[in-house]
Amino acid sequence: MQLTERINRIQISPTAAVIAEADRLKSLGVDIADFGPGEPDFPTPDHIKKAAILAIEGNKTKYTPTGGIMPLREAICAWHKRELGSDYAPKECIVTVGGKHGIFNVISVLVQAGDEVIIPGPYWVSFPDIVKYAGGTPVYVQTRPEEGFSVKAAAIEKAITPKTKLLILNSPSNPTGGVVPPDEYARILAVCKKHNVWLMGDECYSHFTYAPHKPFSIASAPDSKNNVIIIGSVSKTFAMTGWRIGYTLGPAELVQALTKLQSQSTSNPTSIAQYAAVAAMTGPMDSIPVMLAEYDRRRKRIVEGLNAIPGVKCEMPGGAFYAFPNVAAHLSGGESGHAIAMDTAELAKLLLDKARVALVAGEGFGAPGYLRLSYATSIERIDEGLRRLDRFFTRVEAAA
Repeated sequence: MQLTERINRIQISPTAAVIAEADRLKSLGVDIADFGPGEPDFPTPDHIKKAAILAIEGNKTKYTPTGGIMPLREAICAWHKRELGSDYAPKECIVTVGGKHGIFNVISVLVQAGDEVIIPGPYWVSFPDIVKYAGGTPVYVQTRPEEGFSVKAAAIEKAITPKTKLLILNSPSNPTGGVVPPDEYARILAVCKKHNVWLMGDECYSHFTYAPHKPFSIASAPDSKNNVIIIGSVSKTFAMTGWRIGYTLGPAELVQALTKLQSQSTSNPTSIAQYAAVAAMTGPMDSIPVMLAEYDRRRKRIVEGLNAIPGVKCEMPGGAFYAFPNVAAHLSGGESGHAIAMDTAELAKLLLDKARVALVAGEGFGAPGYLRLSYATSIERIDEGLRRLDRFFTRVEAAA
């Protein structure tokens, strides 16, 4: 089959591949300690589900405007202003089919062949492939674990060239949980303004930050609108991953271009999910501190457990719900004296096959030697997974 050159530039998401294989094994009755999924394990709050039911009963099942219904765009702007200090109008907002769709649209509209896009690493797996699909070139700026995987303005500026079009900044970060402090974020914005580079802030995990960090948006900075694009979503904050509602905030001219593209691709997001999102944005947010407190408890448990395993080192994440341990000591050329695998891609497969632990290899995040574990699962399953990991690494079950 002759496929286009642009589709051959990209690969299937490695996180999706892990989830698919873990689900296959579960369907066969295999007990998997699953650290793969990047989504809350909490249910969508009842008032949101009820709003969807009312939308169905009220026959809110027709096409909507391409960019989303006005009540939702108004609610998003009001919510973002209240929670994160921005000042957007509905004409500067478009509703998308999840946050990833928003990112894809923005890159499709702004990036073309010859353009460079700066991506701090470790990075979310989809950023580079979306850039490549659009014909752009990813330029990676590595962060350091001892600095909390937080990118610095000086490093960004060194990576900028006349070809740089866009910087993607995901804070809190998937996969590291790294958080960029507001003062450093402001310095990064100043660098972008100096060089006329767009700054796209992916705020998917904005409300999952642990003390001393707090939710923050660079859109709250003075005079930021002309350089800043915000990507947001109800997926994580309101446990609505399957509802597929995201949003983009940016200059009205950019939003017009995004609407034009969306009109020729997905058209409107699902009408029923939009009405549910209105309830999310305008209703109570008491589910969020409950989720955050539980994630904090799990975060401490999994990081402590990982660090107790010989040859495994894990920083305490500042946000999101991922642990990102360094397991390089157990790989070829590592310090342990016996290599379990050549790389973490092979190691992740061994862990699934032999230890029945599902997680994601670091290579897909631009981080050889690392593994990503989602702790969006119960304490009991975290403890079971840690027991399996400890047995695997200390008894070298991979060599059995």
